[in-house]
Amino acid sequence: MADKFDFKKAEKHLYQPKTTPAIVDVPEMLFLAVDGQGDPNTAQEYKEAVELLYGLSYAIKMSPKSGQAPAGYFEYIIPPLEGLWWGGDVDAQSWVVTNKQGLFWTMLLRQPPFVDETVLAWAKERLAKKKPDLDLTKARLLSFTEGLCVQMLHVGPYDTEPETVQRMHAFAAEQGYRVDFSPERLHHEIYLSDPRKTAPEKLKTVLRHPVAKV
Repeated sequence: MADKFDFKKAEKHLYQPKTTPAIVDVPEMLFLAVDGQGDPNTAQEYKEAVELLYGLSYAIKMSPKSGQAPAGYFEYIIPPLEGLWWGGDVDAQSWVVTNKQGLFWTMLLRQPPFVDETVLAWAKERLAKKKPDLDLTKARLLSFTEGLCVQMLHVGPYDTEPETVQRMHAFAAEQGYRVDFSPERLHHEIYLSDPRKTAPEKLKTVLRHPVAKV
């Protein structure tokens, strides 16, 4: 049997960066997305968003077992959870968050190209039977091109991210780039570790910020 397609291996430069900053050009990608607000450590809305993303993603991944494989389906590994973050009285240049309750976020799970609105609608019907309490209307398909970014692997607790961000921004400036935040271009995190199973000092998170040429 052929190996399952793995986004992390196919695009190592985007999912397995080094602990030193680098400039990357991120192409168009397709995601399942759920928007929300609140402290990810305590907000029920955040917990339900993650549950919704994984529930739908696994329904799509396992669709061949129910005889409902979409056209173009291929075997794959579900990529890591991602998040876009803003608000929370954050200083974007340092990424120091002073009000986690005020954070806005869009949580993401990348999807293969055969996923479309019809596939998503089918997955919602499937998940509704198993998880009737989840608000399935919150999940949407999102396709966007992130473009030029500076990124780096952050190892350690989420609260020490500002140290890594400082290194990323300094490197970008040295290379002739400026940080280029906008409503469409946001602080981006990719979670390579499960915080429920990993000690804080060993957590691995890809941090990515949009940049533009000076």
